[in-house]
Amino acid sequence: MNRRAAILLAVLGLALLALPGFANAYVLSVATLILFLAYTGQAWNVMMGFAGQLSLGHSLYVGVGAYAAAGLFFHFGIGPWAGIWLSIALCVAFGAAIGFLAFRFGISGVYFALLTIAFAEFTRIGFDHLDWTGGPGGLFIKVAQRDQIDLANFRGPPAMYYYAMLVLTAAALALCAALLRSRAGYCWQAIRENEEAAQALGINTFRWKMLAVLLSSAMTAVSGVFFAFYYNNLFPEQIFNISRSIEIILGPIIGGVGTLFGPILGAAVLTILADAITELLAALGWEIPGIKQVFYGVVLLVVIMFLPHGIWPTLARKLGLAK
Repeated sequence: MNRRAAILLAVLGLALLALPGFANAYVLSVATLILFLAYTGQAWNVMMGFAGQLSLGHSLYVGVGAYAAAGLFFHFGIGPWAGIWLSIALCVAFGAAIGFLAFRFGISGVYFALLTIAFAEFTRIGFDHLDWTGGPGGLFIKVAQRDQIDLANFRGPPAMYYYAMLVLTAAALALCAALLRSRAGYCWQAIRENEEAAQALGINTFRWKMLAVLLSSAMTAVSGVFFAFYYNNLFPEQIFNISRSIEIILGPIIGGVGTLFGPILGAAVLTILADAITELLAALGWEIPGIKQVFYGVVLLVVIMFLPHGIWPTLARKLGLAK
């Protein structure tokens, strides 16, 4: 990172810290959603952008992480700070199962992606038939007192959730930056570019790919816990649906797969533009079902055609932010 990029990042960080002081409730909710998608996109980026393993089923980890923590809170009154460890453990177990089946038997590329979708869909069907999850009727947890902060149960005003997501996103950014400069980062990039060549160099591709899957699933589990206690309700169809996975991966793809700031920029562009279009159509009195998904597809098509490496690499080069 050069001096100009460091200054810009510092200014952006200060602006984000100050945002709740002058933003209204709507702006704060949009900013929180952007940070949620940026963090979850960064988690997906570890698996795909760094190690080259395409997952289309990351909704699995969001859903399992959310239900594990919410279920403990709803049924036993155990707060999310304890529940988060169960969420991580379960998501890592799912990731380990997917990774072992795929990498042990040579499943890769589109077939690996299909395997991740299958796991997410099977889990959705299973959760539809479990009593403790509320089945298709959903699981509802106690709504927060918006004027009081209860850190033990992660309940409080919108600003608290915003800052929590800001800390998570910053931590994920710092972690990924450190990983890219580590041995793991070099091994992942070698595997991503040419797995056979990486094996010839003595890299244990099974071990490093498993590490990417496990780390990505653990990070995504944390976002699932946040989702549960921010939205207060969970439905299997809502949280395990493939559209949730697509929403997660669009940010990194549009921003720049394998880059540090791509998931953040992509999440911001998608969320702001999609919200603007939704508000515009509402003001005109037009109700078009599925318009957000259509918009996502159009943006993705435009980026693939004109910015195949994503928005961030081009923007960084134009502004002189790259090394």
